[in-house]
Amino acid sequence: MANRTNQLLVPQARAALEQLKFEVAQELGIQLPQDGYYGNMTTRDMGSIGGLITRRLVQMAEQQLAGRY
Repeated sequence: MANRTNQLLVPQARAALEQLKFEVAQELGIQLPQDGYYGNMTTRDMGSIGGLITRRLVQMAEQQLAGRY
């Protein structure tokens, strides 16, 4: 059984993160399952999606910080 301890600091962000996941997968040409079960996805595909999401989130944070100074 999975022990999930990761919690979003802003629970309302869940929908935005899900949307970002689908956008990134579409850009990479990866078909996500409609039923939400990712057990049949390859580690490489999921890593590609997660990596690009992380890069985008870092880029967004950098842009916000650059705007503050």
